[in-house]
Amino acid sequence: MLHTLIKGGWMMVPLALCSLVSVTIIIERLLFFRRIGKAHGGEEVLALVHERRPEEAVAVAGGTPLPVMRVLLAGLTHLGDPSGAMEAAGIAEISLMRKGLPTLDTIITLAPLLGLLGTIIGMISSFNIMAASGLGQPHAVTGGVAEALVCTAAGIAVAVVTLIPYNYFRARIERETEGIEAYATRLEMALARSRS
Repeated sequence: MLHTLIKGGWMMVPLALCSLVSVTIIIERLLFFRRIGKAHGGEEVLALVHERRPEEAVAVAGGTPLPVMRVLLAGLTHLGDPSGAMEAAGIAEISLMRKGLPTLDTIITLAPLLGLLGTIIGMISSFNIMAASGLGQPHAVTGGVAEALVCTAAGIAVAVVTLIPYNYFRARIERETEGIEAYATRLEMALARSRS
């Protein structure tokens, strides 16, 4: 396997770097989403606000580092403008969840292009050998073609392996965002009721 990758030529170096960066970000994001996937006490916070026990609601919301709870905590601690505070906190939390995704998106686009560049370089090498020695050295010509095909395959493989987790992370962020918006709206309504 390593011998085949070495045959891909020097364009395999940036492809290897892309795959290393991709795997690092994927593992980090998987650990992040696993951590925030734990059950939160959003319903408990809302119940405490309905019961007019805001200090206890603040204690419950502040007791966990989950994004939904941090947004609710912002609304509970900024009663002058809970909507604005939760919106600002929500933007910060969504930005934190999106960390690394632009890099994965770039790798998904870049890896096949690097593979294609490796293909072109390999084909140019083959044609240069053909031009210099004629068709009398078929092994030299096929070596350049092999280099081209290995680069193309590696570039597509890196893109495919990165694309699947990238789409999962985007779907997960969308689901978390919907949850944050729903709880923030419900807290806003509960705070308005508790004041009246």
